[in-house]
Amino acid sequence: MGTWDTGPFDNDAAADFADDLDDAGPEEREALIRGVLTRTVDATGWLTEGDEAVAGAALIAAQCPGGEPIDTPYGPEEPMPAFSDDLRTLAGKALARILSDEAASASNWVDPEDWKQWRANLNRLRTVLAPPSPSIPLFDVEP
Repeated sequence: MGTWDTGPFDNDAAADFADDLDDAGPEEREALIRGVLTRTVDATGWLTEGDEAVAGAALIAAQCPGGEPIDTPYGPEEPMPAFSDDLRTLAGKALARILSDEAASASNWVDPEDWKQWRANLNRLRTVLAPPSPSIPLFDVEP
C-alpha cells in the first residue's frame, strides 16, 4: 500500500522497521536506529531509508521533553531503551536531510494537504529534538 497517512509509522517501510525493532534484542535497538539515521544523513541522491529515519526520530523524540508517545498499532510493541543524548542531534540532522529533499518526499503524497501535514509533523519532531538552549543570565544580581 505504501504511504497511507501522515504519522511517522503510517507507511509500509516504517511499519516494517517497527517489526525489525521488535525482532531485535533490547540491546540492539539503539544501534538499528542509529544506523538508519546515520545512513540518511550521509546519503547522496535518493533517500532509501527516509521513512525509517522518520520513525526512528519519532521514537527518540518521544523520550524528550515535549515529545509525544508513539501510540499507533504500526509502531514497535516492545519497549525502547533510554536513548543516548547524541541521538537527538543525529535525528534532527536526518530530519533536516529528509525535509531538504522536497521533490522526493512530495512524490509520496497525492493530496498536497497531506504533504503539508507530513512536513509540519517533521518540523514538530525537529523542534522537540533540538537540544535545549543553555540559560545565560542577562545580568548578575547580587543578593
